[in-house]
Amino acid sequence: MFEKVKKIVEYQLNLKNQEITRETRLREDLKVDSLDAAEIILAIEEELNVEIPDELMMNAKTVGEIIAYLEENY
Repeated sequence: MFEKVKKIVEYQLNLKNQEITRETRLREDLKVDSLDAAEIILAIEEELNVEIPDELMMNAKTVGEIIAYLEENY
């Protein structure tokens, strides 16, 4: 699950050489804004065929929080 989410985040944010871990902070480390968050949610939903509440992405602080939600719910 981590690798799939990592690849989606990298693609959506056009990241090339930034290391992403479960502890990577979305806003502070990756500079994710609300538009980026919406695009990441849509890409994850489409790729993994899941539904993610908008509140999760708006309130998630780290990549690990998104993964934990997916692991617990799918």
